[in-house]
Amino acid sequence: MIIRKLFKFEGAHIVRNCSSRHCRENMHGHSYIVEVFITSDRLDNGYMVMDFGLLDKVKAFIESFDHTYTLWTQEEPDFKHFVYRYNKRVAEIPVSPSAEGFALLFLYIINRILENTTFRNGEGHVQLSSVRVHETATGYAEAFREDLKLAEFTPADVLFSPAIQEEWKSDEWWKKIR
Repeated sequence: MIIRKLFKFEGAHIVRNCSSRHCRENMHGHSYIVEVFITSDRLDNGYMVMDFGLLDKVKAFIESFDHTYTLWTQEEPDFKHFVYRYNKRVAEIPVSPSAEGFALLFLYIINRILENTTFRNGEGHVQLSSVRVHETATGYAEAFREDLKLAEFTPADVLFSPAIQEEWKSDEWWKKIR
């Protein structure tokens, strides 16, 4: 069985090295929709794959990108300095912040979060199936479990500015997966 949980965030970025001049040369934003698909081989004691309440760390992770400038680690140092100087909420990531980059990054991190989630209600073998990131109303990228092999980074390569971390109820979940 499969379940889906939807999350939303508003974010800005530049997608360097893409074909479109508008995307690669200009800061711009999107209203992102993130769909997380989770499977299990059986239902828990409540006849659920898992309680959505157990996705609180996933929610905290995705909300870390809300009203945030997402900066690619490979940006020029001068530009990085500018972004950090004029933005309190910055997420620096090891992939280009395209829909595909977000989908792969989210797949990898959410998988780590689920691997570190304690299940205590008779859940079966719960695992992340895919993550779909809608960048626009007409386009999305979806990363599947088998795409985890494309992740050439670790959670330690993802950096959140202090303003983002201060909003977390606790950073233990982040320390645990890093």
